[in-house]
Amino acid sequence: MSLFDTSLPEAARMDKRRPLADRMRPETLEEYAGQEHILGAGKPLRAQIERDALSSLILWGPPGVGKTTLARLMARLAQCEFMAYSAVLSGIKEIKAMMVDAERLRAMGRRTIVFIDEIHRFNKAQQDAFLPYVERGDIILIGATTENPSFEVISALLSRSKVYALRPLATEEIVGLLKRALADKDRGLGDLEIDASDDLLEQIAVMAGGDARAAHNTLEAAVAASPGKQLSRQAVEDAMQRKVLLYDKSGEEHFNLISALHKSVRSSDADAALYWLARMLEAGEDRMYIARRLVRMAIEDIGLADPRALEQTIAAQQAVHFLGIPEGDLALAQAAIYLAVAPKSDASYKALGVAMADVATTTAEPVPLHLRNAPTALMKQFGYSAGYQHAHKFDDALTDMECLPPSLAGRRYYFPADRGLEKRIAERLEEIRNAKKKM
Repeated sequence: MSLFDTSLPEAARMDKRRPLADRMRPETLEEYAGQEHILGAGKPLRAQIERDALSSLILWGPPGVGKTTLARLMARLAQCEFMAYSAVLSGIKEIKAMMVDAERLRAMGRRTIVFIDEIHRFNKAQQDAFLPYVERGDIILIGATTENPSFEVISALLSRSKVYALRPLATEEIVGLLKRALADKDRGLGDLEIDASDDLLEQIAVMAGGDARAAHNTLEAAVAASPGKQLSRQAVEDAMQRKVLLYDKSGEEHFNLISALHKSVRSSDADAALYWLARMLEAGEDRMYIARRLVRMAIEDIGLADPRALEQTIAAQQAVHFLGIPEGDLALAQAAIYLAVAPKSDASYKALGVAMADVATTTAEPVPLHLRNAPTALMKQFGYSAGYQHAHKFDDALTDMECLPPSLAGRRYYFPADRGLEKRIAERLEEIRNAKKKM
């Protein structure tokens, strides 16, 4: 079929009996949500489309991120014939018939995009059947897959195709799509004049896990079940088949929950920490916000009693950023448990506070000359670095040199706790002080 010559009639495109997700497929690149890393200004695929220089490619990404839609848009913009086949339903016979049509069209000067959904389901022989047509330029092959192409697509086809990885849609991108569906009177639900709160739309988007199709399906079902003109919380819960926990992310409940999580960790209550974390996750809290707060807990409440706590929370933040929802949530849970059971110390936190107080209330004395660098001869003449003792030239790398300003000489800020690694740190500090007294 020809996408741009024989597109759906107007009546069919506006048929409200079709699923909302299908009706709301973007018809322009401007309507297309997400994938800025390949479709943003100056990005590789956008440049190919704008130069009308399309080549065979593989679109790799999770369900509902727009692989089929993007293929259709490319065909429309490039004014190519568009043939769509599913690897689940098509075999060698269908492939050969499709290639005959493509050859005929090429002889007429028409380009053909052959779109294969779930190309990873084609076996090796079926994938091999495309090779000669791709090589001769009879077709532009666009394959869509949810599986890693390195393992599921034959190497000969991969070498002739560019692979583009599509990412799950961000929550705010899906919210934008839902709002557009609610406002669109021609293709969407605009004629129903449904009022939907931002909180409910965000809940739908969060629970969709980056899948726009799933979000549209949930919205359509919830609107159908809502009484009157207001999208109801109960209808959304029924559509998602799970409880919706709403709270204002900038209001009191937001701070109440993070406070409960923080204090549960500080109190070494792993079970309570997991419960409050789960409450925040279910309510759609920003995962990066939770990760940042866990990092703060590692620094503020555990510190040097277990320095690995900071490593664990930074690793969790990276995992959340890399994996997204829901897999990244497991990293947050792991970090919360680690922090809860780790030995606690706020010694470094308090130490910095006392040092900051001294800085604020005492005279900002000049840096002692023996602690200053002397990169020039003139600076040496003025006594810079005079009397400096390089620790590595002394036994045990210890000196009796004072490193604080004269008015604060001997001042102590850090008092390690008698827990975890800080117990050993306290012993080491005592060893250092006793050794210095003997110098």
